[in-house]
Amino acid sequence: MPEPAWDRTVDLLVLGSGAAGLSAATTAAVRGLDTLLLEKTEYLGGTTAYSAGTCWIPGHRHQRALGETGEREAAARYLDQVVGDRAPRELREAYLDRGPEMIDFFDEVGVRFWHSRTVVDYHPEVPGAGVGRALEPETFDGRRLGLEAFRRVRPPVPEFALFGGTLMVRRAEVNQLLDLFRGSPRAVGLALRLGVRWALDRLRYPRGTRLAMGNALVAHLFHVFVQHGGRVSFTSTVKELLTSGGRVVGAIVESRGREVRVRTRRGVVLAGGGFSASHAWREQHLPRPTPQFTRAAEGATGDTLELGLRAGGVLGPDHGDNAFWFPASIGHRRDGSLMVFPHIWDRAKPGIVAVTRSGRRFTDESVSYDRFVRAMYAANAQDESIPAWLVIDAAALHEYGLGMIRPHTPRVFLEKYVRGGYIHRADDLRVLAHRIGVNAEGLEHTVRAANHAAITGVDDEFGKGTSTFGHQYGDPRHQPNVNLGPIRRAPFYALPVVPTPLGTARGLRTDARARVLDADGTPVGGLYAAGNDADSPMAAEYPGAGCQVGAGMTFGYVAAMDAADRTDDA
Repeated sequence: MPEPAWDRTVDLLVLGSGAAGLSAATTAAVRGLDTLLLEKTEYLGGTTAYSAGTCWIPGHRHQRALGETGEREAAARYLDQVVGDRAPRELREAYLDRGPEMIDFFDEVGVRFWHSRTVVDYHPEVPGAGVGRALEPETFDGRRLGLEAFRRVRPPVPEFALFGGTLMVRRAEVNQLLDLFRGSPRAVGLALRLGVRWALDRLRYPRGTRLAMGNALVAHLFHVFVQHGGRVSFTSTVKELLTSGGRVVGAIVESRGREVRVRTRRGVVLAGGGFSASHAWREQHLPRPTPQFTRAAEGATGDTLELGLRAGGVLGPDHGDNAFWFPASIGHRRDGSLMVFPHIWDRAKPGIVAVTRSGRRFTDESVSYDRFVRAMYAANAQDESIPAWLVIDAAALHEYGLGMIRPHTPRVFLEKYVRGGYIHRADDLRVLAHRIGVNAEGLEHTVRAANHAAITGVDDEFGKGTSTFGHQYGDPRHQPNVNLGPIRRAPFYALPVVPTPLGTARGLRTDARARVLDADGTPVGGLYAAGNDADSPMAAEYPGAGCQVGAGMTFGYVAAMDAADRTDDA
């Protein structure tokens, strides 16, 4: 019986429009491949659009320009210690070799990064750890996309932008704008520049067009992709990968209620973002208690992983917890929508402790978000630490904010957070402890120790304030320790945080060319995976800021290069 006719033929089919998918699609388009990008939602960018868009790439072009040498070797030593044998060495070797190459490739086509010179790796105590391996996407003028394409860029998390999520600012600019409360002329000038641009944008656009962080990376990659003839189809999903002779040769695509058969000459790239948004996958592959929330995009439901498994691929090994984590507080916005707030930086500020149900601390609060959640799970085996409670006094809350509560929020506006149950308040520590179900004697002991440490500058229990990582998010004006402060001024507040996967680490097993492997370790012809659809080259470890985006970008690029270099068109 003759094979049914194809409805469409392309060189490369890419599933998912986050960093990995856009890296693959844009690389392929620049290399001259007829490339079709499928996005299952109505928005471009996946979880990357919510993120800082940071790439962790040791030995990148900015380091080389500064004359820094030995970065690749140092990073290899670092990863050997942090990751070890939990992931194949060949994958991280490929990451270290091809990552700088990827950055150079995109720089040549106009997708550029700033050097985040002061960003410290997440395990600074480990030999080979470094500073300045992170890259920040340059801001992008969304007007270059045109109005309709601009509307397709997934908006940022509203709490990480201004004016209801309509004005994006860089992390460095946030710190500058906070100086408005101190009358800084520089901060006033920045606020005026950003505000005028934003006001003019709103005359035509739904939000400000000066895009930063993950939004900037996504928009710029997409702009180059389209410039080089790439095509995208939104609200489109693959129902089945089609194979012939053990090779993936096409796909059945459902789009707007219609199914089409798409033939692929060079292959299919799976880059659907992993499974953070699937409760069933979380239940099966993440630790207990199973996380109930995620900040990942709604499309990251494991669908593309299922496609890869049905085509002959296999999952990588169980890494233990199989995710990259942040502690999150849960609330509701004014419109009633659920808010999952990532506590990335605020835990490192002076005057904050994190406690379990016993009222005792369980970790250095200033460690990376991933390490903090792992400490939560470790403590939970002995003492209920899920949720953990961030305890803070009125002075620190006013100065630094916490979660959804921004710095210098007037007390009258704090009431909505208290009434809504987002944060708990009491004029006495014992009363606060009883309200949140924490041991009062334990909490009082913890606060006394914290107040003593604030005076001496030494945290005898966990060493908070000794790590260069923690220093970068403390308060440089606070002495004698930028991370240690007293908890003295009533009222006192407590905010619950829970483990939340920002991305998943267990995915399809791949080789150094991003090809999906079967159970025997043989490549499934014509099938690639990148980003969280591929088993992480770091296992479930998080070496530094931007490892997920960096790996996704690198192996998306590697997959497209491999497909472009193929000579055996199907």
